[in-house]
Amino acid sequence: MLRAASALGGVLVVAVLAGVPFYGGPGWERPLTDLLTLAALASLWNLLAGYAGLASFGQQAFLGIGAYTLYLAAAQGLDPQLAIPLAALAAGLVALPVSFPLLRLSGGHFAIGSWVLAEIFRLAATLQGGNTGVSLPGAGRHEPLLRQAMTYWWALAVAVCAVGGVLLLVRGRYGLSVRAVAGDPVAAAACGVRVARTRRIAYCAAAVGTGAVGAVLFADVLYVQPGSIFNVQYSVSMMFMVLIGGIGTVTGPLIGALVFFALQQTLSGYGPWYLVLLGVLAVVMTMFAPRGIWGLRDA
Repeated sequence: MLRAASALGGVLVVAVLAGVPFYGGPGWERPLTDLLTLAALASLWNLLAGYAGLASFGQQAFLGIGAYTLYLAAAQGLDPQLAIPLAALAAGLVALPVSFPLLRLSGGHFAIGSWVLAEIFRLAATLQGGNTGVSLPGAGRHEPLLRQAMTYWWALAVAVCAVGGVLLLVRGRYGLSVRAVAGDPVAAAACGVRVARTRRIAYCAAAVGTGAVGAVLFADVLYVQPGSIFNVQYSVSMMFMVLIGGIGTVTGPLIGALVFFALQQTLSGYGPWYLVLLGVLAVVMTMFAPRGIWGLRDA
């Protein structure tokens, strides 16, 4: 009964959000697009770190792959709004082969390895097109209000798929396997769990979702630079949201995204002090509420 009520509540929330372009307009669409992409990124990073035990500092690699795939597709004449799924697919296709050497690492070695991988992609993008960035071809196909609404709907769709996909994964048989792998991969392997396969599913699924977010971000701002889209600050933000909200839970990262979004809106005008305040909050939460805000309900 409780699960059915939660599902119904989720459907109602999504329905209300889907109607924002009709009753809210651009004034609501822009900030909500930011919030929805943050929620998607937090959920996807939580799949890696909270469930699979893979704390990645390199998820910005797939943001960049998604964004630049969108650019290449649009440059070939494809409608950018229709190319977003292609960008997500490209990120997953890249993640699959690189996962074989990368997932041989664990712990801090995996974190550093993922960051190095992201830097390699950043350098490759810089060498190909320079660090000046590119504008999105074909952005003028749609009238600005319609384009903004379509981008917002894509952000909503990506967020729903990210949260719903993680929920389906972790509540099924795969969820038991991935938790076992995160807890003790040696013991999990002894019990018949295919450790490498389990981690690879989480890694590639997170890459697909992150690539879609990268494409949505590009479609929203219409301009991208290697130094910005491949910035490690994205992974730091993901980690912050998950730790603040509650790692290893479905709801916690969403709460963390709301908190992070609110802090962005209120503190970003303070310059470098904004980052200092975020760091202080993260340390305080880690010390006094290691299970995050969502974990306080059991305290």
